Amino acid sequence: MSLVVRNLQRAVPLRRAPLRRRLEAVRKILGVQTFDLGVVCVDSRSIQRINRVYRGKNAPTDVLSFPFHENLKAGEFPQPDSPDDYNLGDIFLGVEYIFQQCKDKEDYYDALAVTATHGLCHLLGFTHSTEAEWRKVGAWPPSLCKMYQKEEQVLQELSRRMGTQLQPLSRDLF
Repeated sequence: MSLVVRNLQRAVPLRRAPLRRRLEAVRKILGVQTFDLGVVCVDSRSIQRINRVYRGKNAPTDVLSFPFHENLKAGEFPQPDSPDDYNLGDIFLGVEYIFQQCKDKEDYYDALAVTATHGLCHLLGFTHSTEAEWRKVGAWPPSLCKMYQKEEQVLQELSRRMGTQLQPLSRDLF
């Protein structure tokens, strides 16, 4: 099925082809290449507005995920009833925010891939919460969290394929 990457910002330069290559690889690693996926790249002002409207947080962020199939359990694949249901949802990437957060010598497209992987994990039902909630369910340190484990697994394989060293976005949450 299709992967649609839209660039709706002009704050930072963005070539869609390098991002698309990484996202196609991530979809294959996760086994969800038969599902449609939308990735929308926006500036900090836009992601802040979306974050305020949908999460009540008036601040820019790196990624927001909007699943087509709600209430999936972590790692569960959607069970489409019709061809129209072969859709994972949409990921909004705050590319300006991500660009500003890039550390020295960190590849911008690698940072976008890591962030999009995090968003894709959310579309597949993986979640992360606060440190207190993680401790309560016995998933502390974060490496015991299913989301962290899934991100790490996917990014290790993507790193192997691309010759890079990618780390899960959720490693720095606490």
